[in-house]
Amino acid sequence: MMTTTYPSKCENKNQYNNGVIAFINNSETGTGNFSASGFLLPFKKGIFLLLFFLITFSGFASQVLIPMDAESQTNHLKAYGITYWMLKKGVNVQWLLNYRGGSFLMPDSEELRKECRIRGVSFEVLSDQRTGEILEEISSPSKNMEAVLLEKAPKIAVYSPQGNKPWDDAVTMVLTYAEIPYETIYDEEVLNDALLLFDWLHLHHEDFTGQYGKFYRNYRTAPWYVEDKRQAEALAKRLGYDKVSEEKLAVALKIRDYVVGGGFMFAMCSATDSFDIALAAEGVDIAEPMFDGDPSEPDYQNKIDYTTTFAFTDFILERDPMVYEFSSIDMTTKRRVPMDVDYFRLMEFSAKWDPIPTMLTQNHTVLVKGFMGQTTAYDPDNIKPTVLVLGENKINGEARYIHGIKGNGFFTFYGGHDPEDYQHMVGDPKTELELHPTSPGYRLILNNVLFPAAKKKKQKT
Repeated sequence: MMTTTYPSKCENKNQYNNGVIAFINNSETGTGNFSASGFLLPFKKGIFLLLFFLITFSGFASQVLIPMDAESQTNHLKAYGITYWMLKKGVNVQWLLNYRGGSFLMPDSEELRKECRIRGVSFEVLSDQRTGEILEEISSPSKNMEAVLLEKAPKIAVYSPQGNKPWDDAVTMVLTYAEIPYETIYDEEVLNDALLLFDWLHLHHEDFTGQYGKFYRNYRTAPWYVEDKRQAEALAKRLGYDKVSEEKLAVALKIRDYVVGGGFMFAMCSATDSFDIALAAEGVDIAEPMFDGDPSEPDYQNKIDYTTTFAFTDFILERDPMVYEFSSIDMTTKRRVPMDVDYFRLMEFSAKWDPIPTMLTQNHTVLVKGFMGQTTAYDPDNIKPTVLVLGENKINGEARYIHGIKGNGFFTFYGGHDPEDYQHMVGDPKTELELHPTSPGYRLILNNVLFPAAKKKKQKT
């Protein structure tokens, strides 16, 4: 059963009112009676002044710029929510790539200004002349900038088991904070083709290999682990599968088909590498007895098919059930980076020639604080050459943020659990995003949320 989650503030369903109408309705002088020296102006003169005010207003307040640089914006995360809110109302927005941190430009209205004030989002009202100057600067061949049109609010699905709290996952946390609505779906909905109803899919920190997150060593007797295992087995049986690994593979194949057919998929932490491992191990038993009741297949490493994966290749699976890692893909145990210098750098792309990776890397800083997870980062030796690295930690030689194309669709993998919680442990308190409204790490997630709304040009490189 799909669950719809809306932000705490209800969405206004009224149609967008343009700035001219808002001005007239809120004018202290009214809409037809203008006074001069205490006398009622003749009708024709009143009409003339009305037209004068309309023209003047449109010339001085026709567009709103939501700046996204570090100096001007007080709440970068909620700025994405404002942009989504405008798209939901049927209003096109221009995403100004590489202009002041990836700012947003949209038609002015009193309703928009009020919403920005309510949500604490900084904005600037621009005249037509100033708007034209900005767009002219962006269009210059000498500037690494581009204006991308956002046309439609994408319908968002979060793949997550029922009962998970929004703070269990960075994506649900930031969607809730930014006031962007989403629906929660899980295995039954995916297997019944519910993905066809959505434009964008996020994968919660799931283990698609049927090994229950490789938590066996530390948590096998913990009540939550025992209960999660029981529920997963019951669900698999109810859906007609003998093993959880078989049921999770079926789900992974449905998600693969969704992306190949033109969908947008975003995954974090262990949902990234475990997804690819499940695809590569189709038809091969890689789970040990404590996970599925029977031994793994002999010599299974040599039966892995790397051609079926999205992002990773030539990885070596971790056979020991007492080890937390899934494979050689993850860099967590290979990291030698002190916390105070753990940053990754966003790559720079040509906004005019490669707008897609440019959209995904928009930020008010090129250096983003590192953060860990079950899957923290990716070994470059295990990344396919067709996959684009968007963010990397050169000190440790690891990729943190990667993107690729599969069929007609797109996928983005982001290592780590919570961009504002360096080493999130089981049972740790949730992150309060009110304390991190300008988080660069969370901005990368929201770039992906808006990505399907863009009218895209073909990538040149």
